[in-house]
Amino acid sequence: MPTIPAAQSSTPTQYVDPANDAAQKGLGKDDFLKLFVAQLQHQDPMNPMADMDFMGQMASFSTLEQISNLATENARVADSLASSNAVGLLGRTVTWTDEDDELHTGVVEKVSTAGGVPSLTVSGVEGVTLSTISQVA
Repeated sequence: MPTIPAAQSSTPTQYVDPANDAAQKGLGKDDFLKLFVAQLQHQDPMNPMADMDFMGQMASFSTLEQISNLATENARVADSLASSNAVGLLGRTVTWTDEDDELHTGVVEKVSTAGGVPSLTVSGVEGVTLSTISQVA
């Protein structure tokens, strides 16, 4: 595979540690596409990229896009399941732990959603999250 020559720039570039940068934001499909276009622009015309290499990179880009779409859909399904689980608790008696690590028991009266995260009103106490519930009767 041909190497990509460094872009000529009159402005100094800041060093970014690749290991830390990738851990902070990760590479997405836009980054992959930019690298792919840069590689096509800077390939050696006397030794162009082979068809198999080109198709392999296109397949990788397509796979990356589908994985990204799948992750988005999985997050949507997880939010929907959390809301369904919360609604299923209406009228049920639950035991939950508050911020002071004290156990409380009450009947779920209401389910509300803020920012995609469901919270319960249990016996008049608002803001009980599903993660704090330890028992359902």
